Amino acid sequence: MNAVPLAAECTTPLADSLVDTCVTNSWQRGPDDGDPADRIAAALREIGYIVLPAPLPPALLGSLLRHFRSIDRARFQAAGIGREREHQVNQFVRTDEIFWLDRSNPAVAAYLSWAENLRLELNRRLFLGLFDYECHYARYDRGSYYKKHMDAFKGGTNRVVSTVLYLTPNWQPKDGGELQIYAPDSDTVAEKVAPRFGQMVIFLSEEFPHEVLTTNRPRYSVTGWFRVNNSLGETVDPAR
Repeated sequence: MNAVPLAAECTTPLADSLVDTCVTNSWQRGPDDGDPADRIAAALREIGYIVLPAPLPPALLGSLLRHFRSIDRARFQAAGIGREREHQVNQFVRTDEIFWLDRSNPAVAAYLSWAENLRLELNRRLFLGLFDYECHYARYDRGSYYKKHMDAFKGGTNRVVSTVLYLTPNWQPKDGGELQIYAPDSDTVAEKVAPRFGQMVIFLSEEFPHEVLTTNRPRYSVTGWFRVNNSLGETVDPAR
């Protein structure tokens, strides 16, 4: 599948007052006058996933990486499988560590604003009923992996669209850690996504099995999900 460039250049330092400007610029039309949200929605509708080489401004990416590196390692937790009562750590399946994100950091707040814009645009075009977005940093040390799995099972979760934004600087093929996406209900590899700095993949959570191949050096990313509310009445589904 062809990758689609999206971001307008934004190289100014990421002072708080510039965050919104950088995020807004990333949604401007590109040289071909195409709407990036149109291209993302079309890919999800027709194929189910899209690889974006540079959807976010460089200044924002740099600030996210600095924030990632500033977090005390002890605050990361071993990632598990399942949700809520079914959640458990299983190192046979995955060995990464995660740190859940909120708007307390300006760079993360800017990224969440970008995601919110995307949520609204996807709802306008695809009528998905997405109501929020949750995400965490994921750290894979040398030798870490996440075996083939699904982010969601039809009818059994509220995660609908998955995103992975890569923050690994100077990635090289020998470093490993690629995201391998499989065709639905198949062992056929549909796409092998390199975790290059700034690259992003978006895919339908209920359709595509995928795995993170073993990493040969530390690998950083922001992993997230757009969710629908499966609860009844006035009760809202909990995040995570």
